[in-house]
Amino acid sequence: MMDENAVADLFTRADGSYLFARWGRPLVPVVFGVDEPTLSVFKGAIEAVVTLADHKMAETDPELGANLMVFFCNAWDELPEVPHLDKLVPDLLPLVARLKGADANQYRIFRFDEANAIKAAFVFIRMDTHLQTVSADTLALSQAVQTILLWSDRAFTDHSPLAAVNDKTVLRPEIAQVIRAAYDPVMPSVAHDASHALRLAARIGVMQ
Repeated sequence: MMDENAVADLFTRADGSYLFARWGRPLVPVVFGVDEPTLSVFKGAIEAVVTLADHKMAETDPELGANLMVFFCNAWDELPEVPHLDKLVPDLLPLVARLKGADANQYRIFRFDEANAIKAAFVFIRMDTHLQTVSADTLALSQAVQTILLWSDRAFTDHSPLAAVNDKTVLRPEIAQVIRAAYDPVMPSVAHDASHALRLAARIGVMQ
């Protein structure tokens, strides 16, 4: 079981601030730039993580249509060519320049509702030589986990949320426990104080 310090680390940002948020509405995913089998893998992984959280998915979002958009590309310069993406993602060109400068292969943007719960997420994945060696199952599960909550910007820099078990990629049990506890109805959708981590750890203990 993770203690409160380990839980707090997952939501403590590089500047020392604590910030937690979960989805405040059902997820409606759409994936661009992949074939039909990969699309099915991604939607299956998202559904599995949403089910773990005891949250919900829907066919459409009344405000946005789709609220979890995943874009695959071979080069960041492809993004400005996507119709209307600049309307969804302000300052798209400067973002592309930053991603190219950092040689990044993935990036996530979250949008929030009036209560500061997550209302949308945009995931951008550039299939560089490293990601081309990663299976669709692993990539899909990783992205599903990293979009189900607003994790710290350094939460998974040293340790992946996934683990290999008998040649199969699975969600690490302690991360699964955090996700389940985070979506407990008694927990808030948003938190800015590290005392929230103590409550999360306590919920994890109850769920054992």
